[in-house]
Amino acid sequence: MFESLSDRLQAVLSKLKSRGRLSETDVDAAMREVRLALLEADVNFKVVKEFVAAVRARAVGADVMKSLTPGQMVVKIVLEELTSLMGGNESRLVLTNRIPNVIMLVGLQGSGKTTAAAKLANLLRKQGRHPMLIACDVYRPAAIDQLETLGRELDLPVFRGEGDDPIAIAQAGVKDAIARMRDVVIVDTAGRLHVDPEMMAEASAIKRAIKPDQIIMVIDAMTGQDAVSAASAFAERVAFDGVIVSKLDGDARGGAALSVKAVTGKPILFASMGERLDALEVFYPERMAKRILGMGDVVSLIEKAQESVDVELSDDAEARLREGRFTLDDFLGQLRQLKKMGSISDIMSMIPGANKLPKDAKIDERALVRTEAIIQSMTVAERAKPSLINGSRRQRIAVGAGVTVFDVNQLLKQFAEAQKMVKQLQKMQSGGKGKGRHRGGFDLPGMGRHF
Repeated sequence: MFESLSDRLQAVLSKLKSRGRLSETDVDAAMREVRLALLEADVNFKVVKEFVAAVRARAVGADVMKSLTPGQMVVKIVLEELTSLMGGNESRLVLTNRIPNVIMLVGLQGSGKTTAAAKLANLLRKQGRHPMLIACDVYRPAAIDQLETLGRELDLPVFRGEGDDPIAIAQAGVKDAIARMRDVVIVDTAGRLHVDPEMMAEASAIKRAIKPDQIIMVIDAMTGQDAVSAASAFAERVAFDGVIVSKLDGDARGGAALSVKAVTGKPILFASMGERLDALEVFYPERMAKRILGMGDVVSLIEKAQESVDVELSDDAEARLREGRFTLDDFLGQLRQLKKMGSISDIMSMIPGANKLPKDAKIDERALVRTEAIIQSMTVAERAKPSLINGSRRQRIAVGAGVTVFDVNQLLKQFAEAQKMVKQLQKMQSGGKGKGRHRGGFDLPGMGRHF
């Protein structure tokens, strides 16, 4: 996500921060590189022009030029302007007291509407709502089947109706939601390969029939400015309230996300950050701007941890750590908690300073899977007492996990180091050094609720 743009901007700003003083020539040279970086990221040309002009006007001001740290002041300006470009403050999905609230999703075919509908329903359920899905894409039967499959996976009702009239299906679906006592319905409408009068007319007719509380457009981040052009066309003919950017995790450029608010005036409400049904996040412009500039996003990381971590398991793990007890079963439990938070790459992007790691340092997303397979190939006794694992047992474990003996040895070595650290922390606590510390104050990353 934003990888190319992030690398380019961070390189430009690093040059500025290394200078003791800045001249207009320095700023102009940096702005040229910023302009190229944004254009290569497929950001709208007019948006780029206005953004660079705004940054330059502030960067050559007296406050910056006379500052003791002019480079850092420019970084602050870029952060503020980038945040403003993506919408400033976060925009929330506004639900009314109406029962049910009706949310209508629109967008081009292939933009990810059907999956976005299920993800949004899952997110709303976590917030205490009782959503229902309505399948109105009658032109693509696979879309209805897909929505039903996703509904079963989430254990949420899906209304598919009868016949091939999407307007009648939408109306019947809302009535069914009332009968089922569902407080939110999400209507998945049909899309086309491109904007055409038929699609607009149908969307307008559904809007008049069910009077949605919110109309949200789903755009595919990987289609770049084509997505922004489609959003502009929808904004002119079928007014919508906000945007879901899908497949943002698969787009290294990110031009659509950076352009859509400035071009359409409509805020980004959510961003889809993966294929999993829990991979829909509220879009926070400032947090995203910080991630682009390599400043991390600690708040989102904490929120993700709090949402993903099992409190009961964490309390039990914390108690065992305080007592100096730490087995491979504990290690496996914490590993599974970490996996719930998403990909390692996504987690790393939220950690301040992680961008300073060598570019050739690749993150092996399969490492967690291999580690889990190795531990599961062990017996209960071996997990409790790794010293039992001799050469023949290592060979058996490797075969069972589908890895090499070297992989097993590496895991056991890493676990031994973790055990030493746990014992050291336990000694510190028993020696009085841990007294007065807040609960869980010495938890290891990924072990317990505290990060």
